[in-house]
Amino acid sequence: MKVYLDSVGCRLNQSEIEQYARQFRSAGHTLVSSPDGADLMVLNTCAVTAAAAADSRKKVRYARRAGVGEIQLTGCWSDLEPEAAGQLPGVAAVVPNQHKDRLVSDLLQIDFDDFDFEPIERQPLPGSRAKTRAYIKVQDGCDNRCTFCVTTIARGAGRSRPVAAIQADIYSALKGGAKEIVLTGVHLGSWGQDFAAPRHLQDLVAELLHLPDLPRLRLSSLEPWDLDADFFALWADPRLCRHLHLPLQAGSAATLRRMARNTTPAKFAALVQAARAAIPEVAITTDLIAGFPGETEAEFAETLAFVAQMQFADAHVFTYSERPGTAAASMPNPVPHDARKARSAQLRTLVAASGAAYRRAFLGREMDVLWEGEDELGDGGWRLSGLTDNYLRVQAASEQSRWNQLDRVQLTALAPGGLRGALRTAPEALWFANG
Repeated sequence: MKVYLDSVGCRLNQSEIEQYARQFRSAGHTLVSSPDGADLMVLNTCAVTAAAAADSRKKVRYARRAGVGEIQLTGCWSDLEPEAAGQLPGVAAVVPNQHKDRLVSDLLQIDFDDFDFEPIERQPLPGSRAKTRAYIKVQDGCDNRCTFCVTTIARGAGRSRPVAAIQADIYSALKGGAKEIVLTGVHLGSWGQDFAAPRHLQDLVAELLHLPDLPRLRLSSLEPWDLDADFFALWADPRLCRHLHLPLQAGSAATLRRMARNTTPAKFAALVQAARAAIPEVAITTDLIAGFPGETEAEFAETLAFVAQMQFADAHVFTYSERPGTAAASMPNPVPHDARKARSAQLRTLVAASGAAYRRAFLGREMDVLWEGEDELGDGGWRLSGLTDNYLRVQAASEQSRWNQLDRVQLTALAPGGLRGALRTAPEALWFANG
């Protein structure tokens, strides 16, 4: 059977379809790079924003037009709107989130816990969805009740995976040649809290850093209230990537209270200060929501001032959109849509400036870059795109493909959203100055 796998949204969704890929391959099926002529498509949907939900629906319709035989949906959007999802053309089944870990097992009628096969190495998904970084799911669900978040409703309570299962997935990824492991979860920082003998994410990271063949370990989004200054001592190991994504959402204490975020601007600032003191040149990135219900001009001004103070290396800026079923959707004093968009634009401009300042500090430096994207040029060379450990996006050129390779690169110029660089072993003539 030819199987096409796709996802919308977060890194956790990416991690889950990579697990599906291993299971389909182990059962003898072929993964294909597009839905054209595929016998089966599995789509992991997203509902974090109205745009993500719309994108999920568009992918189903496109796949059906491309001739895919059968479509199985799972993920947050299809979980929240199963009737609408089931009525889309070609959809044969809607698998609830609480059953998604058994989607392939149930579909193929194979119990992978009992299936007698040699554990296979991880292979990146074919086509445009290929990732050099291996996303490893360590936790699912969330016990927070942020008033804007629909993911908590769709994913359910927090559930941690045991260390042995996490290590098995990492061994598979390393066996397949992955140079970077990314730990993911809905509420990553809560890992271990639901165990009979509670543990902390710090314990998991410390254990994983004992793996001898682990080149890079990266943590995805971490809620700021899950961390303390002691956590940052882990970065004494240089394999732990110097990047912390700490969702803030707003820089106004009053707005944060309405969001039910368990932090304040003062606590957040103290945490960032501790991280920067412990981890040299760490990239601090965040999430921001513009136009949350009840956000006054004064509150938004507080957010602007605080974001300017934090000097983030980057940020995802979301224009607030009502998500049915969340507490925020029924809050009074909604911000007019044009004001939401204007505030979102202001935040993006501010973050673009601080991000450029962060990148500028690395001009002239040599850093290791893991290449995860490339295009073949007309003259036979290759245009490369990759990331440093502290999440600097770098472009360079090479005489040969360097996909999934770590190279030493001199950072030579600013580029939109990143930097341009030159491989230290590449001929000067190959470096493209204009992108």
